[in-house]
Amino acid sequence: MTAVAIPTPPAARRTSFLHGMRVVGYRAVRSIPKEPETAVPAIIIPVFFFVVNIGALQNIAEFADPGFDYKAFQLPVAIIFAVTGISRASMLVTDIQDGYFDRLLMTPVPRRALLLGLMIADFVLVVALSVPVLILGFAVGVRFETGVLGVLLFTLMGAMWGLVFTGFPYSIALKTGNPGAVNSSFILFFPFAFLTTSFLPQEALTGWLSAIATWNPVTYLLAGMRALVSDGWDWDAIGKAFLAILGVGILTQTMALLALKGRVARG
Repeated sequence: MTAVAIPTPPAARRTSFLHGMRVVGYRAVRSIPKEPETAVPAIIIPVFFFVVNIGALQNIAEFADPGFDYKAFQLPVAIIFAVTGISRASMLVTDIQDGYFDRLLMTPVPRRALLLGLMIADFVLVVALSVPVLILGFAVGVRFETGVLGVLLFTLMGAMWGLVFTGFPYSIALKTGNPGAVNSSFILFFPFAFLTTSFLPQEALTGWLSAIATWNPVTYLLAGMRALVSDGWDWDAIGKAFLAILGVGILTQTMALLALKGRVARG
């Protein structure tokens, strides 16, 4: 009796990094309209603070400095409030809990693409969230000294900040797989957003808060964005803003990639 050889199934070919990132990103982008509860508060909160801060502090700030445009001063703050903490980390937790993420680990998709693909959706979302805030700013009379190019760079700067900040919730999601822990990551937003020049210039802050603001990267981010609105092409301020984004990005993305590595090892 002649033995019949059973052919060995071909090994799955490892897909390219860009293809894997595109596939994961496309799925994440498609999920955004299905979860409006993640985007609606991100619009309401910055618009609320923008309107309230102008109503409460504009007269005081402009009385102290007659040439000061408080609306232009507050517009970058509204953008930062809109884009900080927005991520698809909740979707990642759901995938971990229902086993979908483990199934992805069995595919030839490069591991980093599983995380960076989600960040494509984050970038799309934070840019979209910036648009209504900018429209509101234009509606109340804010004008950019740097013109259309300045508006585009301003939007890019805010979107890049929102993107690098996602490293925090993704790290927590990958480390814990717990939706409550991911939701609690929003607490990290407060020291970045409030211990800085959100409401008044740094020289108007008290000593301890001014000292903290000096070390807060958002201080330099806001200064760069405000330069685009009010001062023109101040490359020193703009450069420091991008350096602040880069510094935070190195920290947060390293954390996220290490958490991904740990999750893959456990999987």
